[in-house]
Amino acid sequence: MTSLDDMALFVEVAKARSFRGAAEILGMPNSTLSRRISVLESAIGLRLLHRTTRRIELTEAGEIYYERCKRIVQEARLAHEQLGEMLAQPTGLLRVALPVDFGQFFLAPLIAEFANLYPGITFDFDLSPRRVDLVGEPFDVALRMGESPDSNLITRLLFRLPRMLYASPAYLAKAGEPSHPGELINHQCLRLRTIEADVWKLQSQKETVDAKVQGRFLMNNVGMVQRLCKLGLGIAVLAERVAETDVAEGSLQRILSDWEATPIAINAITETRLLPAKTQRFVDFLKERWR
Repeated sequence: MTSLDDMALFVEVAKARSFRGAAEILGMPNSTLSRRISVLESAIGLRLLHRTTRRIELTEAGEIYYERCKRIVQEARLAHEQLGEMLAQPTGLLRVALPVDFGQFFLAPLIAEFANLYPGITFDFDLSPRRVDLVGEPFDVALRMGESPDSNLITRLLFRLPRMLYASPAYLAKAGEPSHPGELINHQCLRLRTIEADVWKLQSQKETVDAKVQGRFLMNNVGMVQRLCKLGLGIAVLAERVAETDVAEGSLQRILSDWEATPIAINAITETRLLPAKTQRFVDFLKERWR
């Protein structure tokens, strides 16, 4: 099968009417170029060149092939140039699916920076708790919290989100402050509807504990967990960056300060490893900023 590279070599020889001249332009040995053209002629089954000691002339088949090939090669070069421009300044619509909480708490401040860097990109964000179908729906990338169980998709770890335990001063004044994770079973815990809903895996420098928890409130929204925690309705596991403003204002305080919850992996999920420039830049940008 004839390759585009061989077509490009033939076009240079036809333009120069000389193997030596074309080899100098291409920066390759004259003998290699001659051999590649011979292989091309064998693949086509027709002689394309009349070789003489002084000059090369195109055969009738060579003239036809040259006229066709030079347009194909030119189009290929223009396509590569255009792709190079896209890599330098990507354009197009970027469709991203992500959890509501993640978008509000973490992504929003970075979107403005990324949008300013790449004014040619427009955005379509789907913020919902559902797991979109990257194969059947037109999304470029999905950002997900936690490990992705789908082995058919490509997972890129962006970073791991540290999480701590928090409660309001009002709750602690009423219920007391636990001194060990084992005491959490006696407290109202604000639980997310995840695999950790009834057991919080907590770790200190010395040990790891699977702490059983219970409580009246079970939900699927971190923002609601944070709000109810501030209102004194229980103890919550929150990302440190989510709670830092409330801690500074005094509406929340960290408890069990020697302990942390298991960090949550933030992943970028795509259908394929071969990404358009707009998607690759977006993923790389997030990974670099969160590093």
